[in-house]
Parts: sequence; structure tokens; C-alpha cells
Amino acid sequence: MKILVLNCGSSSVKYKLFDMENHSILMQGIVEKIGLKGSVLKFTLPNGDKVILEGEILEHGTGIEYILGVITSEKYGCIRSLDEIDAVGHRVVHGGEKFNASVLITDEVIRKIEECIDLAPLHNPPNLNGIYAIRELLPDVPQVSVFDTAFHQTMPAHAYMYGLPYSLYEKYAIRRYGFHGTSHRYVSRRACEFLGIPYEKQRMITAHIGNGASVAAIQNGVSIDTSMGMTPVEGLLMGTRSGDVDAGVLSYIMEKENIGPQAVSTIVNKYSGLIGVSGVSFDMREIETAVEAKEERAILALDIFNYRIKKYIGSYTAALGGLDVLVFTGGVGENQYDIRQSVCENMEYMGILLDEKTNREIKGSEALVSTPDSKVKVVVIPTDEEYMIAMDTQGILA
Repeated sequence: MKILVLNCGSSSVKYKLFDMENHSILMQGIVEKIGLKGSVLKFTLPNGDKVILEGEILEHGTGIEYILGVITSEKYGCIRSLDEIDAVGHRVVHGGEKFNASVLITDEVIRKIEECIDLAPLHNPPNLNGIYAIRELLPDVPQVSVFDTAFHQTMPAHAYMYGLPYSLYEKYAIRRYGFHGTSHRYVSRRACEFLGIPYEKQRMITAHIGNGASVAAIQNGVSIDTSMGMTPVEGLLMGTRSGDVDAGVLSYIMEKENIGPQAVSTIVNKYSGLIGVSGVSFDMREIETAVEAKEERAILALDIFNYRIKKYIGSYTAALGGLDVLVFTGGVGENQYDIRQSVCENMEYMGILLDEKTNREIKGSEALVSTPDSKVKVVVIPTDEEYMIAMDTQGILA
């Protein structure tokens, strides 16, 4: 079975084509700057060569049409015909309370995803654009939707409810949903496979640390809490997102700056986090360069970043009644050894003992980075959300 996985963002489409017989990647790439000047299609060939094609790509349908063209082209293609694509799996950010698992896409499913647009106005529309495009371009190919929020639907009410009037939950479904669920699900399972321990008997914390970041508490294979909330703004300090902030601060800013809710949303989503505090960048590599240059605001931003992760790990350890496995993943979690070191520092009382030499040497690969006598196993597991989407798609269609 050959499965095409699509992850449609506001101005991009990431894709991977899998051959599920041997779990290999036939082709992968990304369309960038959709609807903007300088649109490009970048992809990696099986031999590792990278190719960049420029063209005018005004909307997602055109971008996906280009992807399908490259996949079947004589020069770069990996399949002879689009008939070889057996299914398409889509990442969909928000499924609300309507979906607690991946589903085969039908007209009814599309309607329900459309009903969730209010909960994720920046994410669900482009996700839907990918679904619409495949329906037009490959009308006979089954599609599967894999939701970022589905994994966290196991959270108990005391974890997902806010301390707001209950009527607001009843009217607008205001509650914590959580995100990065596909990543948390993949790395938690893979960590247990890597360690050779039963998934259903562990108290785990998974830290997906990248430009967007979240922490999840997983008990006996199910999510019981997570740091992101109704939207991806809540929780950790992120590249451009504020993370946790007193709700009263937002109304205060609106009054003082004489701005409305949309402007406040832009502030907390686009101009806060690492870039907002540091004034340097949302890229952790540039932040660390500024820290080395002893720029005070960059140092403060990094301190807040690490402290928030540490604080959530501590609180979730309490919620779990102890901790067996701590997993780092995501672009920063996988590659920045000093972030892992800072987060785990002074956590010996919790049974976390980091092997500093191993931790420093590991970058972007699976590894056990705790010492042999550490009560908590600390592991680095590169995430693979696309593979998880492909597996779900195969499982639903099998």
C-alpha cells in the first residue's frame, strides 16, 4: 500500500509518500509561500539529493497538483501513475469533542471538521483545503483524517475544564483540548519500544519542544493532561507564542493600547514568546548565539523557556503520582543538548540523573541520556508524525 501524507499549513504543504510494505519513504518535500511571491516546491530524492522548483502557486490545490506531478514525473518521479496511490492521510489540527480517533473522511466528517473552524481558525481551513483538493484531483482515492487533538480526548474533566461559568462550556465548548497529539502518541509508544518496557504500565511525560511546544502527562498509555489548551497559545513559552499569561493582562492591554481582541490574538500568537522577550528571534539557535554574547534579554527568554518546561514536568509528575520515563522530542528537544541539561538540572530529587556526556553527544537520534542508576529513564526520540498518520491511514483502510 502506498500512502500520501499531507500536512497543509496556512501557506505551505508538507508531504511524504510512504510504501507501507517496507515502511519506506519514496519521496518527501514541502511547498512553501503559497499565495505569496517566490513560491517553491522543495523535495528530497531517495538518494538524498535535494531539488527546488520555483513557480506561481496561488492556492493549496495548485500546490498539491504540483506535488502529484512531481511524484509521477519522468525526471523525479517515484511512481508511474497516480493510480498507485492507495490512500491519502491528512493532519487536521482541531477535532474538538467530535473526534477521539482518526477517521475515514466522508461528507459528514468534512462537515464536522468545518464546524471546528472557530476553534482553530488559522489551522483547520488549510487542512480542509488539502482534503478538498484531493477530492478534486484524486476523487476515487480514500482519505483519512488524523487529529492533533484526538490523543488528548482521554483527559478527565478536572484536567480539561477551565474555571469559567459552565454555561460557556455548554454553549461554546470552551475547554482544554491540547495539541501535538500525534507526536505525543508516537514518541511515547516508540520510547517504550526503544526501552523494551510495556507501554500500558508507565507513567510518562513527553516534551515536544520546538517553535511550538507542549508537554503531556501519559499514564498507562493514555493522555491525562497536556499544557496546550483550547488553542495552541497556552502552556510553555514558544517561538512566537506567549504560553501561560494572566487573562487579566489581556484585558489590561486592550484598554491601555486601545485595541480589540484580534490585535491581542496577534500579539500573543505572533509577537510574544522567545521573539517577544528577547527581541532577537524565535529561532533557538539565534537565541543561544545571543546568550553567548551575553545579551540580557536573550538570557531572560531562555531562562523563562527552560523554567516553564521544568515547572510542567514537576507538576505532571505530581499528577501522575511519580515518573518512569521522560521523553524529549521536537526540533529543539531532539537537537539542543543544553536545553535538556538545563531542564533536568536539580531534578535529582525526582530520580532524574542525566548522563551529561551522552546527552551532549546525542543530536537528532534515539538515545537513552540518563545514567544507569537514574530512577527515571530520560530518552530522546525524534518524532515522526507523518509515519503515525500513514499507520493510522493503513489501519483504517485495512
